[in-house]
Amino acid sequence: MLRLVNVNSYYSLVHVLKNVSIHVNEGEIVSMLGANGAGKTTMLRTISGLQPVYSGQVYFNGQEITHMNPEKLVEMGIAHVSEGRQIFQPMSVHDNLELGGHLIYKRYGRKTLKADIEKIFGLFPILRQRRQQYAGTLSGGEQQMLAIAMALMARPRLLLLDEPSMGLAPMVVKEIFRLIADLQKERGLTVLLIEQNARAALKIACRGYVIETGRIVLEEEAGELLVNQEVKRAYLGKEQREIWE
Repeated sequence: MLRLVNVNSYYSLVHVLKNVSIHVNEGEIVSMLGANGAGKTTMLRTISGLQPVYSGQVYFNGQEITHMNPEKLVEMGIAHVSEGRQIFQPMSVHDNLELGGHLIYKRYGRKTLKADIEKIFGLFPILRQRRQQYAGTLSGGEQQMLAIAMALMARPRLLLLDEPSMGLAPMVVKEIFRLIADLQKERGLTVLLIEQNARAALKIACRGYVIETGRIVLEEEAGELLVNQEVKRAYLGKEQREIWE
């Protein structure tokens, strides 16, 4: 479904992505592991059209999308949940979902939009309870759920997730990752996941990549990465072992 071929990307004069080649098959959850500053977020921004590609190609469903703008990519079925829970805080939960579904409203009208919102409330019962609450007053976990729900309102085929567990309590993190796994199993959603909590990400992933200083240095099945001693040393720290083992 998604393929990057020798992609290079820069911030000003800083060479961030260096000949990156990865693929994500339809229906997979693929995890991208790496230290802060390794280029993970830049990769997602490059795929979603927020960061220009200096050289190389990006393909989605066999079509080159290297230089397409973000709005067109959303229409094609790519949704990006950025780091930091980018929601409209002064607006209600319901209004945030309506904004997330603007393409559905444009294509099919208000009746279909309302039906899609009800489906989202079925996935996120807590958001139904909070539907008239201002998004900025939600807890961190509820805000993350809302950010994911807004992305799902576009009916994506590929979901790009950037650090969905950041700043959340361990029990909330488990719920977020359970939700991601359910979306893949029940809806066949394809997910490219960036996550500092490497063990949690690999628990639900099909495959994983390791990126270091802008280069892909390892690709393996998720189970193999979980027992890889070098990966365990670098990315599966003591705190994560205590939470997830």
